[in-house]
Amino acid sequence: MAALTKDLGMPRAAGARGTSRPSFWTSRRRDALTGYLFITPQLAGVVLFVLIPVGLAIWYSLNDWNVFTGKQTFVGADNYAALATDPQLPSVLLATAVFSGGVVILNISLGLLIAVLLNRRFRGATLFRTLFFSPVVVSVVAWTLVWGFLLQDNGGINGLLAAIGITGPNWLQHGDTAMLSVIITQVIRSVGVNMVLFLSALQGVPSQLYEAARMDGAGSGKIFAKITLPLISPTVLLTAIITIVGALQSFAQIAVLTGGGPELSTTVLVYYVFQQAFEFNDIGYGSTLALMLLSFVMLLTLLQWQLRRKWVFHEQ
Repeated sequence: MAALTKDLGMPRAAGARGTSRPSFWTSRRRDALTGYLFITPQLAGVVLFVLIPVGLAIWYSLNDWNVFTGKQTFVGADNYAALATDPQLPSVLLATAVFSGGVVILNISLGLLIAVLLNRRFRGATLFRTLFFSPVVVSVVAWTLVWGFLLQDNGGINGLLAAIGITGPNWLQHGDTAMLSVIITQVIRSVGVNMVLFLSALQGVPSQLYEAARMDGAGSGKIFAKITLPLISPTVLLTAIITIVGALQSFAQIAVLTGGGPELSTTVLVYYVFQQAFEFNDIGYGSTLALMLLSFVMLLTLLQWQLRRKWVFHEQ
C-alpha cells in the first residue's frame, strides 16, 4: 500500500509518517542543568579558594622560594625532612594540643550547660541568650584587644582580684597563665555558637519522652544521660567538628594577645605557619607546615565522622 501511494504521488497519512527525532532538552536534562547551575557558585568557590590554594601550597612546599629575589629552587622533599629536625616543632605541637583540647572541652561542655539552663522558661531567658551570643558578632581583633587590656599586670582582672585581697599575676607574661588566658578568651567569645546549636537541639526533643521517664521514676541525671544526650548526639558531633576546626585555625587571639610567647608557650601551629612564611620569609617550609595543619584537620574530622556510628543516635 505504501509503495502504491508513492507511485501515485499521493501524500502519506499522518499515521504513516516516520517517528520524529526526540528533543535534546528532555525534562531530565533540564533538571540536571538546573542543578548544575545552582551548584556552580559553590563549586567555583571550592576551586578558587580551596583546590587551587592547596595545589599551590603543595608546589611551594617542594621549592625553596626567596620572596625578595623571586627565585624558586626545587628542593623536593627537603622541607618535609626538615619537619623531623625542627627543634621548635614539638613545643609548637604541644601548645596546639593544649590550646585545642582546652577550647574544645570547655566550649562544648559550657555551651551544653548554658543551653540546658536557658532551655527552661523563666523571666529574662531571651535576655540571657542574647548576652551569651553577643560576643560572637563582635570583631575578633576588637574583642582580643579589649581582653589584652584587661589581662595586663595593672588591668581590670587584677584590679578585681585586688579588691578581694588577691594579687593577680601578669597573665600574658607567664607560660601557664598565658595559655589559660588565650583559651578562656577564645571560649567566652565562641561559646554562644554552640549554645544556640544545643538550644535548638534541646527544643526538638519530644516532651512526651521526659514525661514517660518521670512516670517511671527516672531522675534528672538519668533522663539527661539516657534521653537528652542520645537525641542531641548529632548536634554534639556537629559542634565537635566545628569547634575543633575553629580551634586549630585560631590565629588572631594568639597574634594580638601574646604573639606566640612567652617563648613558645602559646605558639600554636597556625601561628607558627605565619611566622615561618611571612616573618622568616621561608615560604617553602611554611607551606609544608600548612599542609601538616590541613592533614590534622582532615584526619580529626574523618575520625569523628567514622566514630559517629558508635555514639551518634539516628532516628529510624
